[in-house]
Amino acid sequence: QVRLVESGGGLVQAGGSLRLSCAASGRSFSRFAMGWFRQAPGKEREFVASISTSTGDTAYKESVKGRFTISRDNAKNTVYLQMNSLKPEDTAVYYCAAAEVIADFPRKYNSWGQGTQVTVSS
Repeated sequence: QVRLVESGGGLVQAGGSLRLSCAASGRSFSRFAMGWFRQAPGKEREFVASISTSTGDTAYKESVKGRFTISRDNAKNTVYLQMNSLKPEDTAVYYCAAAEVIADFPRKYNSWGQGTQVTVSS
């Protein structure tokens, strides 16, 4: 497994931007596909974006396409989520996670960070 620590959350007005970072330590980061998930109060955790190991293939939740961008820097053991044009419905705790292969199901991921709060005011 790999240890993950998210940062970069905060309070932003609708239309604003935030960049989340997820720093990894432990086993070789480049071997893992990485994902971002989010969970709003009273709702289930949902897939946001994922990125593969070496090819850089990405996948996104439909509602964030064109607004969010996932990227990774294997030299820095870090994955990012750039979030633009934020909406109040994007408010949630955001988690990064590591998996053996790129996936959009939480159960495919076996390492999780502690989460970072993102709040978008209207």
